[in-house]
Amino acid sequence: MVNVLIVDDHEVVRRGLRFMLAQEPGFEVVGEAADGEAALVAIRRCRPDVVLLDLMMPGLDGLGVLHRLRGEAWRPAVIVLTSYADEHKAIEAMLAGALSYLPKTITGERVFEAVRAAGAGGSVIEPAGSLVHRRREHDRGGPLERLSARERDVLAELSRGRSNREIARSLSLGEQTVKSHVSSILTKLDLQDRTQAAIFGLQHGLVPLGEALRGGRDRPDRQPAATETRAPVDRWPAPDDGGGRGRDGYAVA
Repeated sequence: MVNVLIVDDHEVVRRGLRFMLAQEPGFEVVGEAADGEAALVAIRRCRPDVVLLDLMMPGLDGLGVLHRLRGEAWRPAVIVLTSYADEHKAIEAMLAGALSYLPKTITGERVFEAVRAAGAGGSVIEPAGSLVHRRREHDRGGPLERLSARERDVLAELSRGRSNREIARSLSLGEQTVKSHVSSILTKLDLQDRTQAAIFGLQHGLVPLGEALRGGRDRPDRQPAATETRAPVDRWPAPDDGGGRGRDGYAVA
């Protein structure tokens, strides 16, 4: 049995996750928290195996929780779940100790997979600490061999946190061509969005971590890039508002 703590400032998300996990054997939700400070109290009290942690919360955010956990006696496995497609935050979260980064558009099965893996000490997206190992694997070939040379160039630019427009300018390509390459990369590597692609590129040594983490900060006027996905995915169940949808717009099964 994997004991899970849910941390999110939106009640409908917490209730949706609790409902979903209750339907799957092997999981028990031992508590909820709506902010970072409450999460730390709940972790000390409930001692969960896995924490599903929202990255963006008022007050002490997800990154703050991860940093504070370093000084705690009980350190559960942490999975970051966020609706923000911010590759820099995702990278920082993994460097701070998160095992996995997953977007909130992920399917229920992928959440189950991530929680099971985290409960066993693994990850559905390998931790940033394995970068040296992944660099060696890259030198021998591996998943990157599925990509064309141009797709690797685009993936490296994604790992630097660049938008499609910036990638097009850097590689002398049309913006639509870049979009096509991004979609192809996601499909070939079985990734959900450009944030996971950016992390994948870092894990495989395409871009030094320091360069990637500086990328977004060095361009304060940079506009957030749209998130490409391979296909629409099911959202989590959520309480019905009477009109067939949850309060945050989640479709109710």
